[in-house]
Amino acid sequence: MDLPDPKAVQLPAVIARNQRTVERSFWKKLLKVAGRIPFAEDLAAAYFCAVDPLTPGRVRGVLFAALAYFVIPTDVIPDFIAGFGFTDDAAVLATAIGLVSGHIKPHHRQRARAALNIPEPPPE
Repeated sequence: MDLPDPKAVQLPAVIARNQRTVERSFWKKLLKVAGRIPFAEDLAAAYFCAVDPLTPGRVRGVLFAALAYFVIPTDVIPDFIAGFGFTDDAAVLATAIGLVSGHIKPHHRQRARAALNIPEPPPE
């Protein structure tokens, strides 16, 4: 009898853990630091895409991993280091968004702006 690949078995558990971490701490941390980071809108849009039931599971997994990295206080560059603390978070988020950008829809960005009280851009 062949045993299942441990990575395949563990992946849904890892995604679920990341999702719980994000649900528990994301908004608290984002609202605390939103004025100090230029990528707050992207973080919120990624969040709304990740919790959207129409978003494919693999995309949700990528986004929850990036969002969990933002939330978890122990990372490569501690967030309290002025000027550099969020650079690793920005890099992780940019990579994740680059991988799944086609799934972050205008309505995710609209919800992000509304949640952060950012005015809608003028029509082009």
